[in-house]
Amino acid sequence: MNLLHTYFPQLTEEQTLQFQQLETLYQDWNLKINVVSRKDIDELYLRHVLHSLGIAKVQPFALGANVLDVGTGGGFPGIPLAILFPETQFHLVDSIGKKIKVVQEVVDGLQLQNVKITNARAEDITGQYDFIVSRAVAQMETFTRWVRDRVAKKSKHELKNGILYLKGGDLTEELQDFPKATIYNLTDYFEEDFFETKSVVHLPLKYRG
Repeated sequence: MNLLHTYFPQLTEEQTLQFQQLETLYQDWNLKINVVSRKDIDELYLRHVLHSLGIAKVQPFALGANVLDVGTGGGFPGIPLAILFPETQFHLVDSIGKKIKVVQEVVDGLQLQNVKITNARAEDITGQYDFIVSRAVAQMETFTRWVRDRVAKKSKHELKNGILYLKGGDLTEELQDFPKATIYNLTDYFEEDFFETKSVVHLPLKYRG
């Protein structure tokens, strides 16, 4: 929790409480359905929560924005972002039912009112979103194919509507066919060694009506 207050000192009392509750909820549910590795559960705030919030450092979400989290797994990056931006609507999607069950329980436990949860494949989701977020569930070429029709026409943010993707390692080869992609190194925002190879990739996508 100290990590969060260091990088996000503006957290309200309610947000602080919700972030504190996260650890207990995930520890309890992880005993029943393993969605976070045992190693990572001990470093939940660094490896999952703060990592997810790297997206917020690159692009804070506007009031009334709509964000789709594809392949949310145990609820990352969607749940931490939903706590940080209570006035933004989040749609968390995963094709694995047991993971979605945990996500639903965590969202209910935190009493988050700005989160919708769907057990489905990304390709089957309808609707328009300002941004599609995710944490390295597929190569960029595959991911863009899944979500290219989901981007809203009107932009409300400094960055153009499209993908905000948490990625690790050398992305040169993967992004060679995406000249409009911008890589934001998380070491520009966070000091911890964990973030040395971590980045957020922004890829603007055109609206397809």
